[in-house]
Amino acid sequence: MRGFLRRTPVEQAVAWIDQLAAPGIRETIPLAAACGRVLAGEVIAERNVPEFDRAAMDGIALRAADSTGAGDYNPLEFTLTGESLPGRPFAGSIGPHQAARIMTGAPIPTGADAVVPAEFVQFDGDRATITAASPQFKHVGRIGEDIRAGSQVLPDGRCLRPQDVGVIASLGIAEVAVIRRPRVRIVVTGNELAPPGRPKTDSQIYEANSAMLRGLIARDGGELDGCVHLRDERDLIRDTLAADQADIILVSGGSSVGAEDHAPGLVAELGELAIHGIAMRPSSPTGLGRIGATAVCLLPGNPVSCLCAYDFFAGRLLRRWGGRSPEWPYRRRRGALSQKIASAIGRVDYCRVCIDDEEIRPLALSGASILSSTTRADGFVIVPAGLEGYAAGTEVEALLYDGV
Repeated sequence: MRGFLRRTPVEQAVAWIDQLAAPGIRETIPLAAACGRVLAGEVIAERNVPEFDRAAMDGIALRAADSTGAGDYNPLEFTLTGESLPGRPFAGSIGPHQAARIMTGAPIPTGADAVVPAEFVQFDGDRATITAASPQFKHVGRIGEDIRAGSQVLPDGRCLRPQDVGVIASLGIAEVAVIRRPRVRIVVTGNELAPPGRPKTDSQIYEANSAMLRGLIARDGGELDGCVHLRDERDLIRDTLAADQADIILVSGGSSVGAEDHAPGLVAELGELAIHGIAMRPSSPTGLGRIGATAVCLLPGNPVSCLCAYDFFAGRLLRRWGGRSPEWPYRRRRGALSQKIASAIGRVDYCRVCIDDEEIRPLALSGASILSSTTRADGFVIVPAGLEGYAAGTEVEALLYDGV
C-alpha cells in the first residue's frame, strides 16, 4: 500500500470534467415523455393561440355598441338568433340588437365583439335582457392573446416543466427535439458488501451506495443503464469496465490505493486515468478518467464520500452531458455559524450542518461512513481551499439537501 503522491486541486478536477463533457446529442421523443427533458433547440410558434376570438365567460355574444347604457334601471332587450358552443360555432351573423348564447371557449360569432356574462342576462324564450354593458372585446380572448405565431415560446436548453409541455401541446406539436439523457452504469465493488434484503455474515455490511446513486442519477437527468455488484477481483472488474458501452460509469468502492483497490489501475490500463486523489475532505480518493468514449468516475466506497464526490464531479458531468446547468442543484441559504469549522489551507472541506432559525450549526462528527449524518443534516457548507476554516459567528452559505 502507498499513499497519494499528490492531490489534485478541486478546481482542476472540475475543469477536467467541464472539458470532457460531450456535446448534447439530439433525439426526438413523443411530447408525452418530454417532462423533465432538456430542449434541443428553441420552440417557435407556427400558429396563434387561440386561433380565433373566443368567449372568456358564459353568457351572450353581441355588438358592444348595442349594450351601451344597459343597467339595473335601464335593461336592454336583444333577440337570440342561435348559440355558439366549444367546437360547434354559430354559423350565422349577429346584427343590430341581436345576440347568441355562448359558452366559455366557444368562437365569437361574426358581427359580435363582446360578451355579457350570464349573471347580467335574463332569458325568456328567444329574448335576452341585459343589465350591464360590455365594452368592445370585453370577456373575449383575442386571436394570439396567449401566443403569437412566429414568437419564441421556449428557449433552447430549457428543462421542460409540466406547464412547458402543456404550452407545446397547445401549439399542436406531438414530438419535440431534446438532448439525449446520458446512459449511466453503476459498478459496485467490495467483498464486504451484501445486498439489502439478503442474509449477510457478521463481517459484512449492507450496500447502500447504489440506492443513493440511482436517486442522484435520476435527479440529474441521467438514464440508468444498469447496476452490477462485483467482488474485489481484478479480472472481473477489468472485464466489466472493458465491455461497458455506457456514456458514464460510476464505480463505487475500490478507488483508493489499497491492495484491493483495482479500479484506478484498470482505468489507466484500459484508457486514461486523468486524476486520482483530490485535495478535499471527504472524498480524497476520487478518480476521474475515460475508457474510449466512456467517462469513468471512481467514487469512494464510504457513503458520505461517495455522495460528496458525486455532487462535486459525477453529478456535474451528468448535468453537462445532458444539457443541464452544471451548477449545484440545491437551494442556498445564508446564516451565521454557531461554532467554528476547522480546515486546512490547500484542501476543500464539505461540512454537514443543521440550520436553526438563522443560525448554521456544524454537526459534531467526523468520518465518511456516517451516512445518517446526511439525513440529520439540513445541508452542507463548503470551505474553499484558500481558508483554514470559518470562525464562529462568520456568515456562510449553506447548500440545502431538500432544495432539489
